[in-house]
Amino acid sequence: MRKFYSGLTRPVLVGIECRVGHPKKIRKAETRKQKYDRRDARLLLTLLAENRFPTIWMPSTEQRDLRTLLRHRHQWVRLRSRVQHTLQSMALANGLRRGHSLWSQAGQHELQVLPLAPHASQRRTALLSLYPRFQESIDDLDRQVSEEAHQRPQAQRLMTHPGVGPVTALATEVFLGDPKRFADGKTVASYIGMIPSEHSSGRQRLGAMSKEGNALVRYLWCEAAMHAVGRDPELKRFYRRKLIQKGMGKARVAAARKLGIRLWIMMRDEIDYQEFCRRGQLRHKSGGARAGMPDFNSGPAVQ
Repeated sequence: MRKFYSGLTRPVLVGIECRVGHPKKIRKAETRKQKYDRRDARLLLTLLAENRFPTIWMPSTEQRDLRTLLRHRHQWVRLRSRVQHTLQSMALANGLRRGHSLWSQAGQHELQVLPLAPHASQRRTALLSLYPRFQESIDDLDRQVSEEAHQRPQAQRLMTHPGVGPVTALATEVFLGDPKRFADGKTVASYIGMIPSEHSSGRQRLGAMSKEGNALVRYLWCEAAMHAVGRDPELKRFYRRKLIQKGMGKARVAAARKLGIRLWIMMRDEIDYQEFCRRGQLRHKSGGARAGMPDFNSGPAVQ
Protein backbone atom coordinates (compact mmCIF):
# COMPACT_ATOMS: atom_id res chain seq x y z
CA MET A 1 0.00 0.00 0.00
CA ARG A 2 2.86 2.37 0.83
CA LYS A 3 4.47 1.70 -2.57
CA PHE A 4 1.20 2.30 -4.39
CA TYR A 5 0.35 5.58 -2.66
CA SER A 6 3.92 6.89 -2.88
CA GLY A 7 3.78 6.50 -6.67
CA LEU A 8 0.80 8.85 -7.04
CA THR A 9 1.38 12.37 -8.36
CA ARG A 10 1.30 14.90 -5.54
CA PRO A 11 -0.75 16.57 -4.20
CA VAL A 12 -3.29 13.74 -3.83
CA LEU A 13 -6.35 13.35 -1.56
CA VAL A 14 -6.84 9.84 -0.21
CA GLY A 15 -10.16 8.76 1.29
CA ILE A 16 -10.32 5.85 3.73
CA GLU A 17 -13.60 4.03 4.47
CA CYS A 18 -13.86 2.60 7.95
CA ARG A 19 -16.04 -0.47 8.55
CA VAL A 20 -16.51 -2.27 11.85
CA GLY A 21 -17.04 -5.97 11.33
CA HIS A 22 -19.20 -8.39 13.28
CA PRO A 23 -16.64 -10.60 15.10
CA LYS A 24 -18.86 -13.69 15.44
CA LYS A 25 -19.96 -13.70 11.82
CA ILE A 26 -16.42 -13.11 10.57
CA ARG A 27 -15.18 -15.99 12.71
CA LYS A 28 -17.91 -18.26 11.30
CA ALA A 29 -16.75 -17.47 7.76
CA GLU A 30 -13.53 -19.40 8.48
CA THR A 31 -14.07 -22.71 10.25
CA ARG A 32 -10.39 -23.66 10.58
CA LYS A 33 -8.93 -23.02 14.01
CA GLN A 34 -5.68 -21.64 12.63
CA LYS A 35 -5.59 -17.96 13.47
CA TYR A 36 -2.77 -15.51 12.81
CA ASP A 37 -2.46 -12.02 11.37
CA ARG A 38 -1.84 -12.87 7.71
CA ARG A 39 -4.64 -15.43 7.65
CA ASP A 40 -7.07 -12.97 9.27
CA ALA A 41 -6.06 -10.23 6.81
CA ARG A 42 -6.60 -12.61 3.88
CA LEU A 43 -10.03 -13.54 5.22
CA LEU A 44 -11.07 -9.90 5.61
CA LEU A 45 -9.86 -9.10 2.10
CA THR A 46 -11.81 -12.04 0.67
CA LEU A 47 -15.01 -10.99 2.45
CA LEU A 48 -14.63 -7.40 1.23
CA ALA A 49 -13.87 -8.46 -2.36
CA GLU A 50 -16.88 -10.79 -2.44
CA ASN A 51 -19.13 -8.19 -0.78
CA ARG A 52 -19.75 -10.52 2.16
CA PHE A 53 -18.12 -8.47 4.90
CA PRO A 54 -20.56 -8.45 7.88
CA THR A 55 -20.70 -4.99 9.43
CA ILE A 56 -22.31 -3.85 12.65
CA TRP A 57 -24.24 -0.69 13.35
CA MET A 58 -22.22 2.00 15.14
CA PRO A 59 -23.87 4.69 17.29
CA SER A 60 -23.15 8.35 16.63
CA THR A 61 -21.00 10.48 18.92
CA GLU A 62 -24.12 12.05 20.43
CA GLN A 63 -25.68 8.65 21.12
CA ARG A 64 -22.49 7.38 22.75
CA ASP A 65 -22.41 10.45 24.99
CA LEU A 66 -26.04 9.93 26.03
CA ARG A 67 -25.27 6.30 26.74
CA THR A 68 -22.53 7.47 29.07
CA LEU A 69 -25.02 9.73 30.87
CA LEU A 70 -27.47 6.85 31.36
CA ARG A 71 -24.79 4.44 32.54
CA HIS A 72 -23.43 7.06 34.94
CA ARG A 73 -26.88 7.57 36.44
CA HIS A 74 -27.45 3.82 36.74
CA GLN A 75 -24.13 3.42 38.55
CA TRP A 76 -25.14 5.99 41.14
CA VAL A 77 -28.54 4.28 41.53
CA ARG A 78 -26.83 0.97 42.23
CA LEU A 79 -24.57 2.57 44.85
CA ARG A 80 -27.58 4.19 46.51
CA SER A 81 -29.40 0.86 46.53
CA ARG A 82 -26.48 -0.85 48.27
CA VAL A 83 -26.49 1.84 50.95
CA GLN A 84 -30.26 1.53 51.36
CA HIS A 85 -30.13 -2.25 51.66
CA THR A 86 -27.43 -2.05 54.32
CA LEU A 87 -29.32 0.53 56.38
CA GLN A 88 -32.56 -1.43 56.00
CA SER A 89 -30.77 -4.55 57.20
CA MET A 90 -29.42 -2.71 60.26
CA ALA A 91 -32.89 -1.38 61.05
CA LEU A 92 -34.52 -4.82 60.77
CA ALA A 93 -31.82 -6.41 62.91
CA ASN A 94 -32.67 -3.94 65.68
CA GLY A 95 -36.45 -4.26 65.50
CA LEU A 96 -37.19 -1.21 63.35
CA ARG A 97 -39.61 -2.25 60.60
CA ARG A 98 -40.82 0.67 58.52
CA GLY A 99 -40.38 -0.57 54.95
CA HIS A 100 -40.22 2.24 52.40
CA SER A 101 -41.10 4.82 55.05
CA LEU A 102 -37.62 4.32 56.52
CA TRP A 103 -36.42 6.92 53.98
CA SER A 104 -38.88 9.55 55.18
CA GLN A 105 -37.79 12.22 57.63
CA ALA A 106 -39.44 10.41 60.53
CA GLY A 107 -37.91 7.08 59.51
CA GLN A 108 -34.45 8.60 59.25
CA HIS A 109 -34.83 10.08 62.73
CA GLU A 110 -35.83 6.70 64.21
CA LEU A 111 -32.84 5.08 62.51
CA GLN A 112 -30.47 7.70 63.92
CA VAL A 113 -31.63 7.24 67.52
CA LEU A 114 -31.38 3.44 67.49
CA PRO A 115 -29.07 2.25 70.32
CA LEU A 116 -26.17 0.49 68.58
CA ALA A 117 -22.72 -0.75 69.53
CA PRO A 118 -19.82 1.69 68.82
CA HIS A 119 -18.67 0.20 65.50
CA ALA A 120 -22.22 -0.35 64.26
CA SER A 121 -23.07 3.22 65.22
CA GLN A 122 -20.05 4.50 63.29
CA ARG A 123 -21.11 2.50 60.25
CA ARG A 124 -24.67 3.84 60.47
CA THR A 125 -23.41 7.42 60.66
CA ALA A 126 -21.17 6.98 57.62
CA LEU A 127 -23.94 5.40 55.53
CA LEU A 128 -26.49 8.02 56.54
CA SER A 129 -24.09 10.74 55.43
CA LEU A 130 -23.60 9.02 52.04
CA TYR A 131 -27.29 8.52 51.28
CA PRO A 132 -28.30 12.19 50.78
CA ARG A 133 -25.23 12.84 48.63
CA PHE A 134 -26.10 9.91 46.37
CA GLN A 135 -29.69 11.11 46.18
CA GLU A 136 -28.59 14.64 45.28
CA SER A 137 -26.37 13.35 42.46
CA ILE A 138 -29.15 11.11 41.13
CA ASP A 139 -31.65 13.97 41.18
CA ASP A 140 -29.23 16.12 39.18
CA LEU A 141 -28.69 13.34 36.63
CA ASP A 142 -32.45 12.76 36.43
CA ARG A 143 -32.91 16.41 35.49
CA GLN A 144 -30.31 16.08 32.74
CA VAL A 145 -31.93 12.91 31.39
CA SER A 146 -35.37 14.54 31.46
CA GLU A 147 -34.10 17.58 29.55
CA GLU A 148 -32.49 15.40 26.90
CA ALA A 149 -35.59 13.22 26.55
CA HIS A 150 -37.94 16.19 26.12
CA GLN A 151 -35.70 17.59 23.37
CA ARG A 152 -35.81 14.41 21.26
CA PRO A 153 -38.98 13.62 19.25
CA GLN A 154 -38.53 9.84 19.43
CA ALA A 155 -38.19 9.87 23.21
CA GLN A 156 -41.24 12.14 23.50
CA ARG A 157 -43.29 9.60 21.54
CA LEU A 158 -42.15 6.76 23.77
CA MET A 159 -43.08 8.68 26.92
CA THR A 160 -46.72 8.73 25.78
CA HIS A 161 -46.86 5.00 26.58
CA PRO A 162 -48.13 4.40 30.14
CA GLY A 163 -45.35 3.49 32.55
CA VAL A 164 -42.52 4.80 30.36
CA GLY A 165 -40.58 7.73 31.78
CA PRO A 166 -37.68 9.84 30.50
CA VAL A 167 -34.97 7.36 31.52
CA THR A 168 -36.58 4.35 29.80
CA ALA A 169 -37.54 6.38 26.73
CA LEU A 170 -34.09 7.90 26.25
CA ALA A 171 -32.32 4.57 26.88
CA THR A 172 -34.56 2.77 24.38
CA GLU A 173 -33.83 5.35 21.70
CA VAL A 174 -30.06 5.63 22.12
CA PHE A 175 -29.38 1.92 22.67
CA LEU A 176 -31.63 0.63 19.87
CA GLY A 177 -30.50 3.32 17.46
CA ASP A 178 -32.05 3.17 14.00
CA PRO A 179 -35.27 1.12 14.46
CA LYS A 180 -35.47 0.22 10.78
CA ARG A 181 -32.37 -1.96 11.02
CA PHE A 182 -34.46 -4.60 12.83
CA ALA A 183 -36.57 -6.89 10.68
CA ASP A 184 -39.21 -7.68 13.32
CA GLY A 185 -39.93 -7.74 17.03
CA LYS A 186 -38.11 -11.05 17.52
CA THR A 187 -34.93 -9.45 16.20
CA VAL A 188 -35.32 -6.61 18.72
CA ALA A 189 -35.81 -9.07 21.59
CA SER A 190 -32.78 -11.05 20.43
CA TYR A 191 -30.65 -7.88 20.22
CA ILE A 192 -31.51 -6.96 23.82
CA GLY A 193 -31.09 -10.56 25.03
CA MET A 194 -34.71 -11.26 26.01
CA ILE A 195 -35.04 -14.60 24.22
CA PRO A 196 -34.43 -18.10 25.61
CA SER A 197 -31.15 -19.82 24.87
CA GLU A 198 -31.57 -22.86 22.67
CA HIS A 199 -29.74 -26.18 22.34
CA SER A 200 -31.73 -28.21 19.83
CA SER A 201 -30.78 -31.36 17.98
CA GLY A 202 -33.71 -33.40 16.77
CA ARG A 203 -36.15 -31.66 19.11
CA GLN A 204 -36.31 -28.13 20.45
CA ARG A 205 -34.70 -27.48 23.84
CA LEU A 206 -35.10 -24.00 25.29
CA GLY A 207 -33.08 -22.83 28.27
CA ALA A 208 -32.76 -19.69 30.37
CA MET A 209 -32.80 -16.17 28.95
CA SER A 210 -29.75 -15.56 26.76
CA LYS A 211 -28.83 -12.14 28.30
CA GLU A 212 -26.51 -11.43 25.38
CA GLY A 213 -27.79 -7.90 24.85
CA ASN A 214 -27.70 -4.69 26.87
CA ALA A 215 -28.29 -5.33 30.57
CA LEU A 216 -29.33 -1.73 31.31
CA VAL A 217 -32.13 -1.76 28.71
CA ARG A 218 -33.39 -5.12 30.01
CA TYR A 219 -33.46 -3.75 33.55
CA LEU A 220 -35.29 -0.56 32.53
CA TRP A 221 -37.84 -2.45 30.43
CA CYS A 222 -38.58 -4.82 33.33
CA GLU A 223 -39.02 -1.89 35.71
CA ALA A 224 -41.22 0.04 33.27
CA ALA A 225 -43.29 -3.08 32.52
CA MET A 226 -44.39 -3.31 36.15
CA HIS A 227 -45.72 0.26 35.94
CA ALA A 228 -47.26 -0.31 32.50
CA VAL A 229 -49.25 -3.42 33.45
CA GLY A 230 -51.16 -1.35 36.00
CA ARG A 231 -52.17 1.26 33.41
CA ASP A 232 -52.55 -0.61 30.12
CA PRO A 233 -55.52 -3.06 30.10
CA GLU A 234 -54.24 -5.42 27.42
CA LEU A 235 -50.74 -5.56 28.85
CA LYS A 236 -52.26 -6.36 32.26
CA ARG A 237 -54.25 -9.25 30.76
CA PHE A 238 -51.14 -10.54 29.05
CA TYR A 239 -49.11 -10.30 32.27
CA ARG A 240 -51.71 -12.06 34.42
CA ARG A 241 -52.11 -14.84 31.89
CA LYS A 242 -48.34 -15.43 31.88
CA LEU A 243 -48.32 -15.14 35.67
CA ILE A 244 -50.67 -18.12 35.92
CA GLN A 245 -48.87 -20.11 33.22
CA LYS A 246 -45.20 -19.42 33.99
CA GLY A 247 -44.84 -17.72 37.36
CA MET A 248 -43.80 -14.23 38.40
CA GLY A 249 -40.25 -14.14 37.00
CA LYS A 250 -41.09 -15.31 33.49
CA ALA A 251 -44.28 -13.24 33.43
CA ARG A 252 -42.31 -10.10 34.23
CA VAL A 253 -39.77 -10.78 31.48
CA ALA A 254 -42.55 -11.57 29.00
CA ALA A 255 -44.32 -8.29 29.81
CA ALA A 256 -41.02 -6.40 29.50
CA ARG A 257 -40.37 -7.98 26.10
CA LYS A 258 -43.89 -7.07 24.96
CA LEU A 259 -43.38 -3.50 26.13
CA GLY A 260 -40.00 -3.27 24.39
CA ILE A 261 -41.46 -4.45 21.09
CA ARG A 262 -44.23 -1.88 21.44
CA LEU A 263 -41.67 0.88 21.95
CA TRP A 264 -39.73 -0.32 18.91
CA ILE A 265 -42.89 -0.21 16.77
CA MET A 266 -43.62 3.31 17.97
CA MET A 267 -40.08 4.35 17.03
CA ARG A 268 -40.14 2.59 13.66
CA ASP A 269 -43.50 4.01 12.58
CA GLU A 270 -42.97 7.37 14.36
CA ILE A 271 -46.31 7.17 16.17
CA ASP A 272 -47.43 7.90 19.71
CA TYR A 273 -49.34 5.63 22.08
CA GLN A 274 -52.80 6.77 20.95
CA GLU A 275 -52.03 5.98 17.31
CA PHE A 276 -50.57 2.63 18.37
CA CYS A 277 -53.83 1.81 20.19
CA ARG A 278 -55.90 2.89 17.18
CA ARG A 279 -53.95 0.57 14.90
CA GLY A 280 -54.35 -2.22 17.43
CA GLN A 281 -58.12 -1.79 17.37
CA LEU A 282 -58.13 -1.94 13.57
CA ARG A 283 -56.06 -5.13 13.65
CA HIS A 284 -58.50 -6.62 16.16
CA LYS A 285 -61.48 -5.83 13.96
CA SER A 286 -59.77 -7.36 10.94
CA GLY A 287 -58.83 -10.49 12.92
CA GLY A 288 -55.10 -9.81 12.89
CA ALA A 289 -54.57 -8.73 16.49
CA ARG A 290 -51.94 -10.50 18.57
CA ALA A 291 -51.68 -11.15 22.29
CA GLY A 292 -50.85 -7.97 24.15
CA MET A 293 -52.03 -5.63 21.39
CA PRO A 294 -54.19 -2.80 22.77
CA ASP A 295 -57.94 -3.17 22.36
CA PHE A 296 -60.03 -0.92 24.57
CA ASN A 297 -63.31 -2.18 23.13
CA SER A 298 -62.98 -5.43 25.07
CA GLY A 299 -63.67 -3.82 28.45
CA PRO A 300 -61.53 -3.07 31.47
CA ALA A 301 -58.81 -5.36 32.69
CA VAL A 302 -59.59 -7.85 35.45
CA GLN A 303 -58.92 -6.31 38.85
